[in-house]
Amino acid sequence: MQAAPILQAQAQAQLWQKESWGVHVGQNVQYLKKEAKYPPRYPSKNVLSPHAFAKVGLAMISQFFVLSQRGDNIVFRDYRGEVPKGSAEIFFRKVKFWKEDGEGDAPPVFNLDGVNYFHVKVVGLLFVATTRINASPSLVLELLQRIARVIKDYLGVLNEDSLRKNFVLVYELLDEVIDFGYVQTTSTEVLKSYVFNEPIVVDAARLPPLGPASIFVQGNKRMPGTAVTKSVVGNEPGGRNREEIFVDIIEKISVTFSSSGYILTSEIDGTIQMKSYLTGNPEIRLALNEDLSIGRGGRSIYDYSSSSGGGTVILDDCNFHESVHLDNFDSDRTLVLVPPEGEFPVMNYRMTQEFKPPFRINALIEEAGPLKAEVILKVRAEFASSITANTVMVQMPLPTFTTRVSFELEPGAVGNTTDFKEATKRLEWGLKKIVGGSEHTLRARLTFSQESHGNIVKESGPVSMTFTIPMYNASKLQVKYLQIAKKSNTYNPYRWSEYEYPHPSNASQDNCSYNVHSGMLKVINIAL
Repeated sequence: MQAAPILQAQAQAQLWQKESWGVHVGQNVQYLKKEAKYPPRYPSKNVLSPHAFAKVGLAMISQFFVLSQRGDNIVFRDYRGEVPKGSAEIFFRKVKFWKEDGEGDAPPVFNLDGVNYFHVKVVGLLFVATTRINASPSLVLELLQRIARVIKDYLGVLNEDSLRKNFVLVYELLDEVIDFGYVQTTSTEVLKSYVFNEPIVVDAARLPPLGPASIFVQGNKRMPGTAVTKSVVGNEPGGRNREEIFVDIIEKISVTFSSSGYILTSEIDGTIQMKSYLTGNPEIRLALNEDLSIGRGGRSIYDYSSSSGGGTVILDDCNFHESVHLDNFDSDRTLVLVPPEGEFPVMNYRMTQEFKPPFRINALIEEAGPLKAEVILKVRAEFASSITANTVMVQMPLPTFTTRVSFELEPGAVGNTTDFKEATKRLEWGLKKIVGGSEHTLRARLTFSQESHGNIVKESGPVSMTFTIPMYNASKLQVKYLQIAKKSNTYNPYRWSEYEYPHPSNASQDNCSYNVHSGMLKVINIAL
């Protein structure tokens, strides 16, 4: 059944090897970015299952380690003894100074002294693999993501504290996932038969804020933070398992504006994420928009007047988890699946049709003398006043001859931070939260070490902005209802919900309430 994906992955790996990995690292990274940007189009299901992923047998790695933001070695496993023991320190030193050398952030894959380093960053931790062979970059990076997901499933929460407290369990997982550098399985469900250590629960009070994902509510009750950070093998006090399931819609937006405010490019990369604590493998039915269209059909885009209103949702392409059955997807846009335990993406999708961006940014630069200039930044929230954006950060590169910057915030501004990074010549403006419909302004006065000669605009920008917005859906993709097949008349999964779409009346008795969280963390650029 998995023959086609396996053959495809093998052919892909051969392609990577033909690219002379040791020489053309830069080109391979570009190919990798292109591959990640254009996922397979529906109805193809080219996502390898954990078993097929292991059977490919092409991700032979020498070492695996996890580093903290300070470079501390939290987890280290040497599988083959082919790479020097000090590789973790070498890797961190290279990554740390990569940006200071003026080359930007370190790429996910690079070669140093004959050793190929692969890394992904997950919640501030660096998951790294090393090898001397021409391994497929996409396969190894996918392996690192799956290892992080498996560890999170077992520990409940993934951070430095939980890794240190559960290092015995983590090493047991690594020994089962990888044997002598070869992948065995990345399935949480399969690993439960071979891993016997119990996780040590990290005190919820010591956890950092979880952001929008921790604000699950039902009525006027607030859901305990541990409910979405518990282990798949953990039990409630008294030895009982609580039947729960969570669904999140997470979207990452990228929009580029011209200096006059027109949209040049726009794109949404989204995923429907599910985390299941259901026992007995019940069948789940997930209904999406009935007017959902896959592929470019030249149809008009939907009305902008409502952030959750009607209109056709047009996706460029999408792919699905291997457990999803698409028998009824063409007729009623319903996904049927038996979810594996733990967290997994039900569906990934991409949309490049025009949509209304959540923010508008205006930037104005004016000379205020031979050695001075003034920058005015305005940010306006284009969403409803009932929605709030969190952790907003606006950044703007300044001319290289900038020596000093003074800031002026609007009266009554609360929770704002401003900074001038002299080493990188970058202006940073942080806003704790932005309420929909509001507008915020920052004035920055620049002092130069030499005359600009009219090059201020050319050497400034583009302005970038990162943010997170819970309860906001730019693509208008909706989960209409989530239906769980009952095992008995008394079966009633525990209900938590943050954002509920209307439930159809004919399925209301069988529905399990669910959480739909739309968050975005992406960049908006302005050409000045």
